[in-house]
Amino acid sequence: MNMRSLKLFCAMSGFLFLFSSLIGCASLAQMVQPTAQVDATAGTQPLPPYSGPKARIAIAEFEVKAAKAGGVIGSGLREMLLTALVNSNRFRVVERQVLGALMKEQELAISGAADQSAGGPERGKIRTADLIITAAVTEFEPQASGGAAGIGGGGGVGSGILGGLLGGALNKAHMALDIRIIDASTSEILAATRVQGQASNIAGAIMTGFFGKWGLGVGLSMYANTPMEKAIRVCIIEAVKYIAQTTPANYYKY
Repeated sequence: MNMRSLKLFCAMSGFLFLFSSLIGCASLAQMVQPTAQVDATAGTQPLPPYSGPKARIAIAEFEVKAAKAGGVIGSGLREMLLTALVNSNRFRVVERQVLGALMKEQELAISGAADQSAGGPERGKIRTADLIITAAVTEFEPQASGGAAGIGGGGGVGSGILGGLLGGALNKAHMALDIRIIDASTSEILAATRVQGQASNIAGAIMTGFFGKWGLGVGLSMYANTPMEKAIRVCIIEAVKYIAQTTPANYYKY
């Protein structure tokens, strides 16, 4: 074997070894399971069934402090938390987002312009909340690591080949909410905590249909079937559990 043939043989051997290693990595990656295992029915399965008195609460606008989240993200997360709290069967949630529309209907009913025989809203019936739930989005990382550039986003032949094989599959996501439970009469903060959700997944279908009909909030559909979807749902579930378990018993009276 001449020198040229020897160099060619060594090069081919090295390539085959690298290719075999990369295939092994890809096979191992496919075996890795997501770190988040969550239910479609937030606030029902994570908590035991409940049929007792409820607490009356209102949910304030979410404050968005995370650099990668905007106001529409906060609105979508608020929608999801509201739905999950109602579904927990532990709260009467009074909605303040449509208060202007409600007031207009009441004004119309007493103006004399509306058909009185058809019924309608009555004045003095709007319920007030005993508790205000506030939340701040402090972390929102849809792609904390990994991504289309390969492991760590690094360059070089090895990372480029592996990135091509895995298709940017190694992706992690996380988010965090700072939750406060506030007495509406005194403005006293009764409890406060930080809840987190995180998830990772590998290339391929990411639990398509796993979450059933419980949809993502407005502005969040771009994260459907990604690790960020799981992180969002885990965070919302943890928020519901915290609020339900931390609200003082004397507020459960309706």
